[in-house]
Amino acid sequence: MDFTPYPDRFGFLHIDLNSFFASVEQQLEPKYRGRPLAVVPTMADTTCCIAASYEAKALGIKTGTQVGEAKKKCPEIVLIEGNHTEYAKYSKAIADAVELCCPVAHTPSIDEMVCQLIGREQEPPRARRIALDIKQSIYKNVGVALRCSIGMAPNRYLAKIASDMQKPDGLIGLLPSQLPRAIAHLELRDLPGVGARTEVRLNAKGITTMEQLLALDRAGMHKLWDSVWGDRLYHWLRGEATGDDGAPVSSGVQKSLGHSHVMAPEFRSQEGAWSVAHKLLHKAAMRLRMEKFYAGSMAVTIRFQLTREQAEGMAKAKKHFSGIKHSGWGMEARFRDCQDTLTLLEVLRGIWKQRPQGAEFQRPFFVGVTLRDLIPENEHQEDLFGDPNNRGQLSATMDKLNLKYGHTTLHFAGMLPARESAPTRIAFTQIPVQYGVDYM
Repeated sequence: MDFTPYPDRFGFLHIDLNSFFASVEQQLEPKYRGRPLAVVPTMADTTCCIAASYEAKALGIKTGTQVGEAKKKCPEIVLIEGNHTEYAKYSKAIADAVELCCPVAHTPSIDEMVCQLIGREQEPPRARRIALDIKQSIYKNVGVALRCSIGMAPNRYLAKIASDMQKPDGLIGLLPSQLPRAIAHLELRDLPGVGARTEVRLNAKGITTMEQLLALDRAGMHKLWDSVWGDRLYHWLRGEATGDDGAPVSSGVQKSLGHSHVMAPEFRSQEGAWSVAHKLLHKAAMRLRMEKFYAGSMAVTIRFQLTREQAEGMAKAKKHFSGIKHSGWGMEARFRDCQDTLTLLEVLRGIWKQRPQGAEFQRPFFVGVTLRDLIPENEHQEDLFGDPNNRGQLSATMDKLNLKYGHTTLHFAGMLPARESAPTRIAFTQIPVQYGVDYM
């Protein structure tokens, strides 16, 4: 009897939106289609591209390429300052289009979605039909400039690998009977979770190719990674599922929320940085209440641009992705859990007074504010004496107006200079959520 322990079926589809930010811009403006285009955080040659169209990628311009360098490679490149609210809207529209064909089980990032297949959907011809229907649904319901690559595999880890194997507009399936030989040609860096540092560590242990990695048995994989991750990876690469299907296991408890911002040149002063920090807190505090949490601590991070002389005299000067050499400072303060903006602003003001004052700390260019130690509203213990100053009611009134008319409609005066700065940005692990008329 021919016994196949792992039947040739697909358990997951991983949808990877190709050059998402750039594709949205080409969808919004048909005249940009077919042209080299890059999305940038600000219009400055010293910053870096955060996305590039496939036409730009063909010229060697990619995420992380400095704008000045991109202009040298392609003088006619179209540069667009990112509109993260539009990207969030399109991500939601694409998820809705996918849902018409198959439920979205996970959303790892703004440009990725995962569908879990059940029953006869797992049969390869049916899974392929679903994948093609998803592509058509996005094309028909969202936009002709938006393309995706879809990976089909028995587990989530392999499905993500497959989605990267053919771009743009790819469709690749990895069946258990084809594994692991179907991925033997890949580079180690093609594996999710294997970055530059991990690759160096693997190379130091004698593993420089995928073939060498796949030749290891389970015990060898465990020893190589020195953790249960090695055991899991051994099974995933052979088409098995281990319960978490190749995805990080979430604790299910949100521990922090916050915002950070690389400031425009006009805000790179002590006063400008304070107003930006004030706005970041304003947004974070509003999100805290919308998501029904209280916070018990606040962390503030500031990075300061160094002059060439200062950088040369500082042995451990760090370098921002934009090329700016900088020093950094951060502080965390704990307090009785709260959620109203005024109390949180008092905490921010106290932290701000502690910032360093030396010569190398006079040119702030980055500010981050994070609320931590979150607890759900239903676990919060009210103060014995209540809220004598009605701070909670004041915040609730502000939220009501800001949800209706925009989140900067009503605010404290300290953020007025930066009211229009620090717009919504998309982090790799955080997708903006719509609250009222705005995304945050």
